[in-house]
Order: sequence, then structure tokens, then C-alpha cells
Amino acid sequence: MHTVLSKDGTKIAYDKTGQGPALILVAGAFSYRKFPGQLELAKALSSQYTVYNYDRRGRGDSGDAPSYAIEREIEDLDAMIEAAGGSAYVWGLSSGAVLALEAAASGSPITRLALHEPPFIVNEADPKPPSDFTDYVGKLIAEDRRAEAIKYFMTKGMGAPSFVIPMMRIMPGVWSRLMAVAHTLPYDAALLKGYIGGQSLPQDKWTNVTIPTLVLEGTESPASLRHAAQETAEVLPNAKLISKKGLGHTKKLHTAMITRELTSFFAG
Repeated sequence: MHTVLSKDGTKIAYDKTGQGPALILVAGAFSYRKFPGQLELAKALSSQYTVYNYDRRGRGDSGDAPSYAIEREIEDLDAMIEAAGGSAYVWGLSSGAVLALEAAASGSPITRLALHEPPFIVNEADPKPPSDFTDYVGKLIAEDRRAEAIKYFMTKGMGAPSFVIPMMRIMPGVWSRLMAVAHTLPYDAALLKGYIGGQSLPQDKWTNVTIPTLVLEGTESPASLRHAAQETAEVLPNAKLISKKGLGHTKKLHTAMITRELTSFFAG
């Protein structure tokens, strides 16, 4: 394990594997650097890249701060890029894709950007979280109601059927991993605030993100994720959309397929 200090002094933990151009992995909600899917992807990519797999603040071995701001998470990613040599490829999954996109828009030295199913809600007809979703997630965590927060985030935010929750509770290791990072769910909710109400993405929000960008979506994914990926690719100036069965992220990462697409894209 390695560590780097973010701008506000927060310790960010990461693992560094492989050789080649620097590639930073940005996890989504519930995930962290030791999450099985994240480990598999880092291992697969390390044959061609120097992979930096880090714990977002509040997760795993990383530190945290008394209050949260998206700007602090962008600074965390900037610290990782500095540790990687001053510039890097970046892959972000789900809310991690939103964080990576916001970092690119803020001027982070990202040379190529891969956005894997950012969970925007851009179609009025698609299922949407309650209007107070962000605030209510924060309320549950503030009251230390982690189990309720997990259920609420998954069912109301991610659209998972309610029977999934009791199944996860009895799966060895799964529930404990979720509980360990549940207090960071308000961070993911904050990243999505303003983008999950069923409105189209703003056309001028990310016009300065002119770096080559890959947007990935699985044809088996829920319609809302597919609509989001398609519209994200449309509003970015230099983006390419890849739609294939197996690229969805709501069940299991298909490591080999993702690795192939990323390798092809990063090779230019």
C-alpha cells in the first residue's frame, strides 16, 4: 500500500501495479480498492499499464474530513495524478465516472478519459429517485442508520428490487463490505445531484472536456443507464460511445471485455 496527501491533508491510500502508461481507476458507490471487481480489473490492466487503484476518501485505508465537498474529491484525484507522474489515463465507473468527468472539466491533467455508465437520469420516462434523495441519504447517515441507507440508496437510487437487500445480508462478506463504506453514500449522492431528475444533460456544462473520451455502456443495462451513456457521449466534444453486451456494471464487471475496450482506446 502507498499513500499520498490530498490538498486538504487527507491521506489517500492506493496500490500500484504493473508497468506502462499511468492509469488511475476511480470506483463508484460501495466500491473501494480491495473490492473484488476492482482488484480483478487492476490485475488485468497491469499487464500493459501502471495501474493506480485507490480508495476514495472515507473508504478503505484512506482518510476523510469532517465535511464533504466534490472539490475535495477532485483534489484527491489530482493528488493521485501527481503521484502517477503528473498526467494519466483515467477510468471511472458509475459515480466514479461522474467524479472523473468533473475533474476533467476542472482542468485535472487527464490525457484520456473512460466513463463507464455514469448514472445520470436524462429521460423523463425513466425511473427517478425521490426529489429529496440526496438530502435523505445524508440524513440516514447522519443518524447512523447505515443499513437503511444502503437499502434506500440501492432501491430508490439504483433501482434494485427490494428482495436484493435480504439476499445480500446473508451472503458471506458482502454485507460487511457494504456497511464499511455506507457512510460515503452521501458523497456519491452529492456527485449526482442535479443530474438525476429526468432532464437532458446541459449542452454547455463540459464543453472544455476536449480530451479523447470513451463512454461505455452494456446493452443489457437498464434503459436509464443506456440513455445516460448515450447522452453523455453526445454532449462531450470528443467522445466515442461503445455499446456491447457484457459492458453493464450493475451485476458484475466483465473484466476481459472492459480490458479489451480500454486497451484499444488508450492505444489511440
